[in-house]
Amino acid sequence: MQELIRFKPLYQERVWGGRALAGTFGRRIPASRPIGESWEIVDRPEAQSVVVGGPMDGKTLRAALEADPAGIMGPAWPAARPFPLLVKWLDCSERLSLQVHPPASVAAELRGEPKTENWYIARAEPGAQVMVGLKRGVTRGQFEQAMAAQSLESCVHSFPVSAGDSILVHSGEVHAIDAGNLILEIQQNSDTTYRVYDWGRVGLDGRPRQLHIAESLRSIRWDDFEPAPVRASATSAVIADCPEFRIRRLYLAAGEGLRLAAHVEPRLLSVASGAVKVSAGEGDAQALVQGDNVLLPFAGTFTIAADETSILLLTEHFA
Repeated sequence: MQELIRFKPLYQERVWGGRALAGTFGRRIPASRPIGESWEIVDRPEAQSVVVGGPMDGKTLRAALEADPAGIMGPAWPAARPFPLLVKWLDCSERLSLQVHPPASVAAELRGEPKTENWYIARAEPGAQVMVGLKRGVTRGQFEQAMAAQSLESCVHSFPVSAGDSILVHSGEVHAIDAGNLILEIQQNSDTTYRVYDWGRVGLDGRPRQLHIAESLRSIRWDDFEPAPVRASATSAVIADCPEFRIRRLYLAAGEGLRLAAHVEPRLLSVASGAVKVSAGEGDAQALVQGDNVLLPFAGTFTIAADETSILLLTEHFA
């Protein structure tokens, strides 16, 4: 019987981070440090999630996949292939840099990795915004002129967000997250980011952070204008659908539930709000609360029951 797989979060210090992961989710995070990211599920050479509980307790995600690739990911999954997604919480206490991730068409040339990502807004302070894509009609020439004048905000499409909103950010879309956002990011397994502009900020070492102007200009999609978010709703719906993954928002009232059959595909389950219990076959139910992210293996049958009104994100189609 395959159980759900939990992992220990990996907390990352960022100059723009804060303490919201402690206040919102009741987590113990490193004291007196700006924690901007919690890497919830990751399989990279420089960062490995570690399983908490169950028969694989203490194993890294890499070791777990090598031990049981078929049970976790399906019979065709090569044991050496990395887990294809990276799941992280972002506590944006300050505005992030204006940045871009390289599309697959230029990533190899730039020695980087493509990264399409989805942002689910778990909490947004009044007036909080995000920036994604270019304002309609902006050309590369206008963008470069604004870069020289340090007025790039005039070229980028920005819009306010509220809790429950979601937006898919494709590789090649210039973007930034404004202060006051707590975001669940589900992305391709990549850590390549090219900074276009950093608002004159210095890093944790007191020095200006590195910019990647040539790489950014090579990566930006110059025909990408004003993408629209999926707004919050008390209904279930597909909120992201791309070649790399699909995300369904599941809205469950207290007492409602669903069953996920085995031998279909592996899935990720994220609790955006509320609390649920998840049973694997005839096994004991495990409680999940807001902020939790778990892997539901290919070979497991799972029953999910909501203890209270809950919003879940179910990520599929990544294997």
